[in-house]
Amino acid sequence: MNEDLLSFIWRFQYFEKKELATDEGMPLSILRPGYRNTDAGPDFAEARIYIDGVLWAGSVEIHVKASDWRLHEHQRNGAYDGVILHVVWENDYAAMRRDGTAVPTLTLNGLVKASVIERYRCLLDEKETVPCNRQFGEVDQIRKYAMLDRVLLERLERKASEIRHLLESNQQDWEQTAYQWLGRHFGFKLNAAPFQRLTSIVPWKIIRKHTDRLIQLEALLFGCSGLIPEDSEDIYVRQLRQEFRFLSAKYNLQEETMQPHEWKYARLRPAGFPTVRLAQFARLLCNTGGFLNRFIVSDQFDDVRELFRIEQSAYWREHYLFEKKAKAQVPVLGNDAAHLLIVNAAVPLLVAYSKQRQQPELLDKAIYWLSEIPAEDNRITREWASLGMRVKTAADSQALIEWFNNYCTPKQCLECMVGAALVRDA
Repeated sequence: MNEDLLSFIWRFQYFEKKELATDEGMPLSILRPGYRNTDAGPDFAEARIYIDGVLWAGSVEIHVKASDWRLHEHQRNGAYDGVILHVVWENDYAAMRRDGTAVPTLTLNGLVKASVIERYRCLLDEKETVPCNRQFGEVDQIRKYAMLDRVLLERLERKASEIRHLLESNQQDWEQTAYQWLGRHFGFKLNAAPFQRLTSIVPWKIIRKHTDRLIQLEALLFGCSGLIPEDSEDIYVRQLRQEFRFLSAKYNLQEETMQPHEWKYARLRPAGFPTVRLAQFARLLCNTGGFLNRFIVSDQFDDVRELFRIEQSAYWREHYLFEKKAKAQVPVLGNDAAHLLIVNAAVPLLVAYSKQRQQPELLDKAIYWLSEIPAEDNRITREWASLGMRVKTAADSQALIEWFNNYCTPKQCLECMVGAALVRDA
């Protein structure tokens, strides 16, 4: 027995309640088990329980051993003065509040069907990456797709929360936040951190003054990235260095320049080199104006996708690295990369803005955009597809990735609608 299972049993009342009584012998009737508390304090809040004919309203605390009450020093914590029932598996201690009054105890050992515990243990012992792999087909489709909707919203909220933290650090400046967030995702996975650092060194308030001159944007980004070569005879490199010398002096950027070693090239195809991505990011910034407003006012998904279908400047269509001409044309940012940027950058920004400004129609738009993008194809989505799940759009694949990472991998089966259905006794 563990506390997760015990909380699950209490939450859904999966135990024998006929002639129920506390361990002290008082008749017990449960009107409402309470609401799960995910913050500090007792495990369940706002419970309503009859004990010995008297209606009590308050909190319920769950422990495997009653002595955990003392171990966690609840008897010294005022947050636990409102506990009206101590639900345990093993009663080895009489719990007391701060004023010395006893907390009634209910021991569930002996009241829970063995099949509930056995089904849970089977999930915990399962070696498959999706613990309910073998029983997945036993659960009805409605429950599965309800879970799919839930985890999609959880994923969007989690990413939006990251943006809210970034927004706080930017003193509620949405344009700087949108610029930084997009920059981070232009680094994709490997160069996300250096890209975000670069957008802190060269803030939006500087960038927006130069959105009409691509060469100046490239000079600012490449100069502060530390990637412009020294003493080059390349005409383009010399032009960049000249522009950066002027701009860095104007904005006092000399001391914050990054080092070349901060950028990663290993395991990247040349089209994904940070030099190429920086050139594409500069092109996106050129004549774009505020990103966030573009997302808010764009009604057509194709308009958003077209924004990210970026053709970098002429030099970077012929070079992957400074001074080294490519053997073939360097690819532009196509549909696949544009879709990744919409999924990971544009959609979370729209969701975060929707939450803060209480504009639910923007959340609907974000989900619509996801439904217009094909699903990712990876080992996680393929495993779900083998279990019969629909994996057609990015909304599906994003939800399934969240489900796998946050429920299946840590075996949080009791918090999963499918796992909970399999554990409970029919």
